[in-house]
Amino acid sequence: MSTAPKPIALPVTAVTCLEDRAHIERVVVLDLEAGVQRLRLGPVSALAVDRTLHAELTADHPATVLDARIVRTWTPRGPLPSDDDSALRHRVHALEEERLALGQRRDRLQARLDLLGRLAADLLREIGEGAGFGEAERPRWARELDRVDEERDSYGEQLRAVEARLAALAAELRVAERAMDLSEAEPAELVGHVELTVEAAVAGPVRLRLSHLTPCALWRPAYRAVLDGDSLTLETDAMVWQRTGEDWSDVRLTLSTARSALATEPPRLVEDRLTLKDRSAAERRTVDVELREEEIGDLGPAPVLGLPGVDDGGEARVLNSPAPVSVPGDGRAHRVPLSAFTTAASSEYACSPELSPLVTQVVRFDNLSGHALLAGPVDLVRGSGFSGRGTLDFTAPGAPVDLAFGSCDDHRVVRQAEGSRDSAGITQRTVVTRTVRLHLSRFSAPGEHGERVVVLRERIPVSETSAVEVRLRKEACSPAPDVVDAEGIARWDVTLPPGGRRTVTLVYELSAKAKVVGL
Repeated sequence: MSTAPKPIALPVTAVTCLEDRAHIERVVVLDLEAGVQRLRLGPVSALAVDRTLHAELTADHPATVLDARIVRTWTPRGPLPSDDDSALRHRVHALEEERLALGQRRDRLQARLDLLGRLAADLLREIGEGAGFGEAERPRWARELDRVDEERDSYGEQLRAVEARLAALAAELRVAERAMDLSEAEPAELVGHVELTVEAAVAGPVRLRLSHLTPCALWRPAYRAVLDGDSLTLETDAMVWQRTGEDWSDVRLTLSTARSALATEPPRLVEDRLTLKDRSAAERRTVDVELREEEIGDLGPAPVLGLPGVDDGGEARVLNSPAPVSVPGDGRAHRVPLSAFTTAASSEYACSPELSPLVTQVVRFDNLSGHALLAGPVDLVRGSGFSGRGTLDFTAPGAPVDLAFGSCDDHRVVRQAEGSRDSAGITQRTVVTRTVRLHLSRFSAPGEHGERVVVLRERIPVSETSAVEVRLRKEACSPAPDVVDAEGIARWDVTLPPGGRRTVTLVYELSAKAKVVGL
């Protein structure tokens, strides 16, 4: 069996990026000899999953893959930089060597100063003892004290200079290490190669397709919405991160929401026993009700920080990059364009005072991208430039989209709510009357013209039992709502001129029978 003396390059040609991993595909043309031979290909990422390795040969003549495996070699990095390293890495090594030498010199100077301090203490003790015995050697004592003081001053000045240089070296080394972290990556100590054993009937070129899974790669959707008058342009991008140990250069990128590692199994069938029992006398006399809140929708996505998880609506979605892309293996986020479309959009200024006192511009348009819009953040751009960030919910192809473009600072809404409770003596019914007043103001700049329509929405309770009735008192409302839908959402289209103010009043009653409790 013949063995190739040097590895054959095996570049990445196609990548399918999943939610938390990537499926790597490599294609190369091999010039095989007749017979059985072992080939060494690579290098490849050492993170490649061995059990997912698959090799396939395509040729005009018979050729078979007998064995395919990933072999890893560990080459620890030496303490000194090599000739192939960059000037920045050599600079960092020189600074570390200088810091080590200065640290040793500082230790020697501190030891010398400690020794001179003990020598001065011994000399002073000798002077005191000699003076006590009547021995006076003033010239020698003065000479020795002067010599010790001079040496202490000299070594102290050297120590201060060394410490100042050490502080400057520490700052310079931090800057150099940060620059190296941003511009360079540590070479991998663990490197993988693919050992391929093949058998060919005759010599000739064959096409090898090799694929495997690799962790440390993920993607998330991101969008950019540009509003220009009555038209909106929505750009769909993918934020891709990968630190697989190798760069993806000019690869065909496919983005999928499939979760290949998610194990599923059918639910177990268990007995569900239903038991009927008679109501007690107290339960027959009363009807227990409670007020609960249910989310039925919102006026627009709320802003969030960061990228959410992939929401595909319960069905695996596949998106393709229209052009080859390059994603370095540096672990940073890289933006990959996927699609863009421009469509007509309608906008309204809406407010739900019970949820927020802000008036928000909500833009509505249809999804004409040709694919589903996955949940993700949206960069909002208007005529004045970047205006903030919002979120886009999952939207099927062709479905309408509601996108909030931020609040209008020149509008203010104040909500006031009050209620009263009364009991009818004959029918013994409890009547709860609630009044909601909405004060809407528009603060316009001097010289501003044109009216603006603000859509106000306020909710009314919806009863699920005949024992409780909800009635809108239109005669007491000022003005009456334009529309009240089946979910109890009352809507007013309020027209405000520049500097105008309006007050909207909503009155409704909750009427409950005497046996109703909990209201």
